[in-house]
Amino acid sequence: MIFSPFALIFFIFFFFLLIFLFVFIHIGLITIAAGKLGLSGDQILLFLLGSLIGSHINIPVKRIRREVELYPEQTVITFFGMRYVVPRPKEPRYTVIAVNVGGCLIPVLVSFYLMVHNGLFLTPLLATAIVAAVCYKLARPVPGVGIAIPMFIPPLLAALVALLIAPEKAPVVAYISGTMGTLIGADLLHLRDVNRLKAPVASIGGAGTFDGIFLTGIIAVILA
Repeated sequence: MIFSPFALIFFIFFFFLLIFLFVFIHIGLITIAAGKLGLSGDQILLFLLGSLIGSHINIPVKRIRREVELYPEQTVITFFGMRYVVPRPKEPRYTVIAVNVGGCLIPVLVSFYLMVHNGLFLTPLLATAIVAAVCYKLARPVPGVGIAIPMFIPPLLAALVALLIAPEKAPVVAYISGTMGTLIGADLLHLRDVNRLKAPVASIGGAGTFDGIFLTGIIAVILA
């Protein structure tokens, strides 16, 4: 399933941001930062570009049934002085639960790689729990869009938590906690709200949360 999970203005913003990072790679700043993340400059650019392109690709994993009233408002018909209430039948429809490639699959794989590569387990889990708790409180189901959260909250919160509990590994912890914390707190813990979305597709890591996850990766690099 391929569709645009976020507004065109965000895509343009992120695209020019990637161009900006590409220039930085050639003057060596991102290369040095990438080394602290355990990645090369080319890997960083490839990851960010893959996330941006993959944000348009969703892999369906489950279908949830939701009942939709054909006539949401009660209708009363008067005929020869007799009043008749029109029945309100329900039509079964479905919401597809999907996994977004750029906002979920790629960031999760990178997070696990960074944990293993840097030998970090307890610290990222603690930071992830904190970010997930805050994201859960702030995230809101938006009908027709998905689970939405302010785009700058996850990366900035993850950066702050990482600097406080793991200053020597702040870039790595910021990326892991920001990515996993957003996915868990904003998306997974709000799956029970899927019926309120009234949308044909609910994308984990897609619309509403992708921008925060994508920015987390960039801010983690800047922290380095």
